[in-house]
Formats: sequence, C-alpha cells, structure tokens
Amino acid sequence: MSRVKGGYVTRRRHKKILKMTKGQWGTKHRLFRRANEAMMKSEWYAYRDRRSRRRDLRRLWITRINAAARLNGMSYSRLIHALKQANIELDRKILADIAVRDASTFARIVEQVKPA
Repeated sequence: MSRVKGGYVTRRRHKKILKMTKGQWGTKHRLFRRANEAMMKSEWYAYRDRRSRRRDLRRLWITRINAAARLNGMSYSRLIHALKQANIELDRKILADIAVRDASTFARIVEQVKPA
C-alpha cells in the first residue's frame, strides 16, 4: 500500500486553528497542539457562557421588574400572576425595559392588572 502524505490539507487545518487562536498568550498562538487545546477550551467556555448569560439576564430582568413593581405597591410574583390572569402577554425582557425606560407606562400596566 502506498504512503499517503498530509500535504496541504493538514497545513490548511493547522493554519485555521492558529488563526482562531490569534491573540492568545505565549505558545497558545504559535504551536499547533497548544493552540488546538486552547481553541477547544475557548469554544467550550463560549458554549457554556452563552447559556449562563441567558440565566444572568433573566435574573436581571426579574430584579428590575420586582423593584418597579414594589414602587407601585405590588410584589413581583403577584404582578406576574395578575398579568397571566388578565391575559397580558408581556415577557420579562419587555417588562424590565418598560420599567427602566418608562415608569409611567409600567405604573399604568400595574394599575390595569391590580383588580385581577
């Protein structure tokens, strides 16, 4: 059986990895094996932290809604329950944005759902 050389395919793969790790410190951007390890680790961190960012943002929205709701004499959990009872479908992201940017509109929403 004849010998198969890697040739330009291996070189292209190595160059792609080294390009991805540009800006890393030390041998992580110079040597393929170290660069490959760094690249795999960084992609794993990115995957993990995309999910944790969603969790963090949801926590931030809930905190903001709770603060604004308490200024209007209602707790967060009662507000969310009242919104569901009144069939007002605003998600937490939008509610938090309204609470921060437009307090009067948020107060009107709270007044609208208070009887429910």
